[in-house]
Amino acid sequence: MINRSKALAVFSGGQDSTTCLYWALKHFDEVHTITFSYGQKHSLEIEVARKIAEKAGVDFHLVDIAPIAAIGKNSLTDAAVAMDSEKPAGCWPNTFVPGRNMFFLSIAAVYARENGIFDLVTGVSQTDFSGYPDCRDSFIRSLNVTLNLAMEEQFVIHTPLMWLDKAQTWALADRLGIFDMVRNETLTCYNGVPGEGCGHCPSCRLRNEGLEKYLSDRDFFLRSVDGIV
Repeated sequence: MINRSKALAVFSGGQDSTTCLYWALKHFDEVHTITFSYGQKHSLEIEVARKIAEKAGVDFHLVDIAPIAAIGKNSLTDAAVAMDSEKPAGCWPNTFVPGRNMFFLSIAAVYARENGIFDLVTGVSQTDFSGYPDCRDSFIRSLNVTLNLAMEEQFVIHTPLMWLDKAQTWALADRLGIFDMVRNETLTCYNGVPGEGCGHCPSCRLRNEGLEKYLSDRDFFLRSVDGIV
């Protein structure tokens, strides 16, 4: 019998996954986290994730999948690749790690199944500035079906941020009572700087532009996420 009172959050310690972790705590009786070491240059995120999981009172499970870093070249895992500051015309920015979310969610599903968990939570968003293909709703729905077929189970992948922009993501964190923690303790920066970040990498610019937008009309954005919390 499938237990819908438990969830597993794919967790990096960044703004999006931390917001989703606390969203899951509102919607499920028992929440677990899984974090991946995939050869990322900013590996400090693993320790940040560990600390936030401890603060949230949830267990922290770390899985090493570093070999995926050796498969392709991207600026998040290869120090020799200079990071794209803007999305190049006609292709993905080199901050895209091919297959990352597919690997993450597939491994998470296996781990979840072995622990009697069938609800997965991830912080992907189709409104992401780069439009990474593995952040799209169509991909998540397809993978959800594939996981169910592969294991003859009834997994549900929850994506609370799928249709939110960054201003709304800040609003959701605020509604969940973790605005200050997300602002000061998470690590979203591609250069591995916690909190406000380096300020100039694509991730920091997206995060900070969203924050400014949110603070400019806080009441409006808070209302816009009322149905999600």
